[in-house]
Amino acid sequence: MPHNSARACMALLLAAPLLAGCLERGQSTMVNAAGDDDDAFCRASSKVGSPEYVACRKDRDVQRSNANARADRQQRDLGEYMLNNPVHP
Repeated sequence: MPHNSARACMALLLAAPLLAGCLERGQSTMVNAAGDDDDAFCRASSKVGSPEYVACRKDRDVQRSNANARADRQQRDLGEYMLNNPVHP
């Protein structure tokens, strides 16, 4: 029995760094790449609840969505390139 638990512990230690990379992909919905808060950015130019504030938040959401789509597309393109152009040692 101790041999199996040591083997399971070793497998967990080897898999942990691989699984940790999955946690880094997610991005906060309230903070952009520069670290600015969308709410604070839009409050600086208009009052909360005003049409200008709502438009500012919508614009920021669209910009973030486009940036995420662009990053996902680049990642997919890289994967396809690597599949179609394997390097043989």
